Amino acid sequence: MPVPLPPALDLSLDLLRCPTCRTRRLHPDHGALRCPMGHTFDIAHHGYAGLLTGTRATSGDDAAMAQARGRFLSTGAYAPFREAVARLAADAVSEQGTVVDVGCGTGYYLAGVLDQLPGARGLGLDTSVRALRSAARAHDRAAAVAWDVFRPFPLADGAADVVLDVFAPRNPAEFHRVLRPTGRLIVVRPTGRHLAELRGQVPAMVTIDPAKEQRLHRALNPFFEVAVTEQVEYSASLTRLDVLDLVAMTPSARHVSRADLNDGEVLPDQVTVSVLATAYQPRCRGDL
Repeated sequence: MPVPLPPALDLSLDLLRCPTCRTRRLHPDHGALRCPMGHTFDIAHHGYAGLLTGTRATSGDDAAMAQARGRFLSTGAYAPFREAVARLAADAVSEQGTVVDVGCGTGYYLAGVLDQLPGARGLGLDTSVRALRSAARAHDRAAAVAWDVFRPFPLADGAADVVLDVFAPRNPAEFHRVLRPTGRLIVVRPTGRHLAELRGQVPAMVTIDPAKEQRLHRALNPFFEVAVTEQVEYSASLTRLDVLDLVAMTPSARHVSRADLNDGEVLPDQVTVSVLATAYQPRCRGDL
């Protein structure tokens, strides 16, 4: 039996373009999305559209990481900076706008933005089908699509009022292409103090590159200029299980096993959450 078109995906269908043709629109056809040339893409029973073709990316969350992410984010430990992201987005778009979350994971941040914008619609892109199962249910106005951030996005030019990039890889040229000239790119990244107590106790965790800000500036500066930056820093109290999930949802999970942490490891019950959230405005296309 064909999968019905999810209402949120129907709401954002006009944004999508065939990833093979690049310019042709997609339309629903018996549980799939199809372009006029006949290229067809499945709609999963979990509600997301699978637009990835060819070799699949392997960097997205696996099932254990996606589950850990969902559990940890449900504690509210990251809610204060999710609220900061939502404020920056609300300052940049009308209530009727379009928000695209690149590397959306489970859709936690996109849902927070849409809660602040009652008339807006959202679209999340991610490589992890496990995370997309949650993202497709994160908000009734948020659609989810399987896609690799490093490829040209299957989206129309100037389709988005806001592009979110929260702890995710970046594709500056594509961010610029899909944003309206008056739109905003919102990038969230950790400072060197983020989770410092945990990284001090678990040396095998992935470290934060001290040159991260310089690399970010070099990558984005040809396409964007800074509008405003907000630093969010606070202490979060965590249970041992919260800490285990926090490690398990990050790239550090590939270096530190849950069994290792359960083997008598002393873990902090409080960690510093420290991030920078910057809203960027696109440079004029004629200046690129």
